[in-house]
Amino acid sequence: MAEQGDGKKPGDGKKQGDGKTETAAKTESHDPAFPEAFLQFMRTGWREDPISVAPLPEVPNYAKRRAALSEAFPGETLIIPSGNEKVRANDTDYPFRPGSDFVYLTGDRDPDSVLVLRPSGSGHDAVLYTHQRNSKDTDAFFRSRNGELWIGRTHTLGEKSTELGIETAPLSELGTALATSAPGRTRVLRGFDAAVDRAVLAYEPDKDKPRDRELAWVLSELKLVKDEWEIAQLQAAIDATVRGFEDVARILPADRGVKERLLEGVFGLRARHDGNDVGYGSIVGAGAHATILHWVRNTGVTRPGELLLMDMGVEGDNFYTADVTRTVPVSGTFTPLQRQVYDIVHASQQAGMDAIKPGVKFRDVHKTCMRVLAEGLNDLGLLPVSVDEAMSDESTVYRRWTLHGFGHMLGIDVHDCNNARNENYRDGELKEGYVLTVEPGLYFQPEDDLVPEELRGIGVRIEDDVLVTADGCRNLSDGLPRSSAEVEAWMASQREAGPRLPE
Repeated sequence: MAEQGDGKKPGDGKKQGDGKTETAAKTESHDPAFPEAFLQFMRTGWREDPISVAPLPEVPNYAKRRAALSEAFPGETLIIPSGNEKVRANDTDYPFRPGSDFVYLTGDRDPDSVLVLRPSGSGHDAVLYTHQRNSKDTDAFFRSRNGELWIGRTHTLGEKSTELGIETAPLSELGTALATSAPGRTRVLRGFDAAVDRAVLAYEPDKDKPRDRELAWVLSELKLVKDEWEIAQLQAAIDATVRGFEDVARILPADRGVKERLLEGVFGLRARHDGNDVGYGSIVGAGAHATILHWVRNTGVTRPGELLLMDMGVEGDNFYTADVTRTVPVSGTFTPLQRQVYDIVHASQQAGMDAIKPGVKFRDVHKTCMRVLAEGLNDLGLLPVSVDEAMSDESTVYRRWTLHGFGHMLGIDVHDCNNARNENYRDGELKEGYVLTVEPGLYFQPEDDLVPEELRGIGVRIEDDVLVTADGCRNLSDGLPRSSAEVEAWMASQREAGPRLPE
């Protein structure tokens, strides 16, 4: 990584009223000061090339979402921040990813931006406060880590306004806007920007109806039903994920071991090429690692004869993400016991998909999947009680080997709509336009003395992304096989096709 220098310490620059830094915000403490002759030389001789911008095709979607939020909170100011960059180590940051609710309402991708909706007439006026260009008419162009010499051409406020279809204002004016926002008539999406949180004090006179949390849950509930554009974004991410799984299968040897991180990296290449990135830390669990639900260290090695569980998803260019899991036999063929466990999980998943349709309760889909798993565990001779007793609220002992629920909402977050109220999500009914995962699993820990030795270390999960339709559901990830026989045939066909580079 190149280094730039002006002798300033990190954070030097013009401060705003809310404590944010507007210009020359990112410099290096260890770089030397520039001589004046160099500064004068760098200030001259630069051409300004205009760029062509046009409204994004999804601008009407953003406007419609802001209108729905406005309708939910008449007469109140609403403040939704994008979030800030986070330090990875010393003077390097993690790649920035905007807050999901913020980008859902604006389409903006930049850090530190803040959407403010102020009451006006019968609705709200929307203003996006955001950084101005560190362009060639300022020293920040070449002296600052966020100057255009270092990060490339950025949009002017006018260009961003045209592209996103929203009024923009310089971030330096945000302090005044926040200072005039009365807490009793303002709601803030908190936890994304500490300066914004400090500027507008929380006002919660009714503990049973917390104002800021209500803003968060309304936003989550608005995201429950996906529009056509969102479904297309999800389908694109899922299609790229299918290609990523194919890439991995094509380089997975049947007769020797390879590192889990090689497989993670191959999928990551597809994610970066076909989308923005992976939607979450890829889980690549070889052998007993498949029994660890959030195994993301990926330090293991595949072994012929064992299973390989891969939970991976591509995040598309507009941040909508897939979330797919497949469990495959490294050798290409399941052993009889592996197949028995796999088929139980597949039957559970199919039962869940068959149950999904508008009006069905989310929890009832869970119970449907879990009952099939419990019956399978009983067939394996593992349940200490009957299936009915194991399924009762007073017992649920089957969960020793199932561990998690059947699925979750999916969208611009991998665990989408998580701030929605239980009555509208986990205790609520499914509606047309919901997108959710169906991902039952069975996990037999290596140290579990209550299962036969031959089962220990086996973990199986099958996860697909489904859209609730008018009369059922559609599997958006049906480009990948699900049954044990289909998986074996798919593994053989991918290996025969051989490795490929993304096109």
